[in-house]
Amino acid sequence: MQDNKFIFEDKERRNSQVTTAVISAILLIVGGFFLSYNYIQSKKIVAYDYMSNVFYNGEEIITITEEEQGNEPIVEEEEEGEVTNDYIGYITIPKINLTKGFLDKRSPENNVDKNLLVVNGSNYPSTERGNFIVAGHSGTGWNSFFNDLYKLNIDDIAEVSYKGKKYTYKIVNIYTQPKVGNIAIYRDYSKTTLTLITCTNNDSTTQTIYIAELIKTE
Repeated sequence: MQDNKFIFEDKERRNSQVTTAVISAILLIVGGFFLSYNYIQSKKIVAYDYMSNVFYNGEEIITITEEEQGNEPIVEEEEEGEVTNDYIGYITIPKINLTKGFLDKRSPENNVDKNLLVVNGSNYPSTERGNFIVAGHSGTGWNSFFNDLYKLNIDDIAEVSYKGKKYTYKIVNIYTQPKVGNIAIYRDYSKTTLTLITCTNNDSTTQTIYIAELIKTE
């Protein structure tokens, strides 16, 4: 009888040890999850804090998310030759009397504090079904080249002169997004488009995106 008691107590002790081990493992897993989650969240916050300063503090990086479905753009040829600080094309918007040059994406002068910014990763106008993305400042500074974009409406015209051709676009969508450092672009992938990005007039917390589709090349 006494032996049975020892056996029972030994089993009970082993069961208790197993239960303790299982609970410890669960706590370690849960704790690791929360530590990892908090670490990832903190990294996200740091990343977004950094990105929120990128465009608006004049750095050359801007994160673009294309929220589209449809055909992939035809791949354009890579720019070749020496990079210069000369304009390679011009944007003209007749309604607001704007004509402003833009530079090669690789140029160090392709900077929103100095010029219009041709966003890295965008396509030049000659790319069929591509998206030519240009950002510029609004405000009172000398470099506020897009200050009057707020006057534009749906169906207004923008023109891009590039490599001896003129590309005419019609604005089809205008929308705003919060300034969080990344910009979602909503466009039809089956179209060749021009996207203009600037700060929203009289609203320091948002940015306005203008989507225009190609209607003529000459």
